[in-house]
Formats: sequence, structure tokens, C-alpha cells
Amino acid sequence: MTAGTSPHDSVAADVQPVDFWASRPMENMKPEWRRMRTRLITPESLDRWEGFALSEWELSGAAWQDFHPHSETNLVLEGELHIECDGQTVVLGPGDAARVNAGRIGRYWAPVYARMIAIYGPNPDGLESDAFKYSEI
Repeated sequence: MTAGTSPHDSVAADVQPVDFWASRPMENMKPEWRRMRTRLITPESLDRWEGFALSEWELSGAAWQDFHPHSETNLVLEGELHIECDGQTVVLGPGDAARVNAGRIGRYWAPVYARMIAIYGPNPDGLESDAFKYSEI
């Protein structure tokens, strides 16, 4: 750093100082999947994204399984969430978090109820999740 400059001088002029995402209602991913609701917070769609993607989920006596090309971290806000991956199972309560690493199939279930925040790692190539399975418990 040269005399008369500060670390703040390097902030790009075209970058907004605050990113804001307005609240949206939670919805069922599919009409027939009545015990799983979600809302995407950021980005606007899950086609591809830099940085991270953030969403909120609810499971009520339901289970969900899918393959992610990116990591997925879940932070439980309410209830109890079970996560299984490659034979390892963890049980999360409010305030607990766990990550399923990229390239693996994760199975998530709430015998009664769980509400959580999901944080997906970067997906700049737009690779799609697949192997979706939904079931009611």
C-alpha cells in the first residue's frame, strides 16, 4: 500500500455495497410433494452460480434424496434433521449444521419436522443435481 491509500480504495466501483434478496413464500417443489417446502433466496435460479446459493427448506414427516455436483451445508433452525451419505448418518437439532460434500448423494429426512437453511457451494458450470427421490414417512 502506498502512502495516502487505504485498503478500501481497491473496492470495485461497479459492485453494489449491499446485496438484498426480498422474502418469498415457501412452496412445494412439486404439487404432489406436500410435505416438503422450499424457497430459493439467492440466486434467482439454480441454473449456475458463482459464490454460494442460499435456500430455506421444511420437511414434515418426509425424506429427500439427491446428488449434488456442489457441496450442500444445512443449518437446522427448528426440529430434527437426519442426513445420510455413504453409510454415515448424523442427526441435527436446532443450531447444528452438516455438509454433504460435492460429488455425493445425500439423503435428508425429518421423522416429524425440520426447518433448515441450505447453503450450496459454487456451481459456475451449471451442472444439475439429479437422482431425486421424495418419500413420506
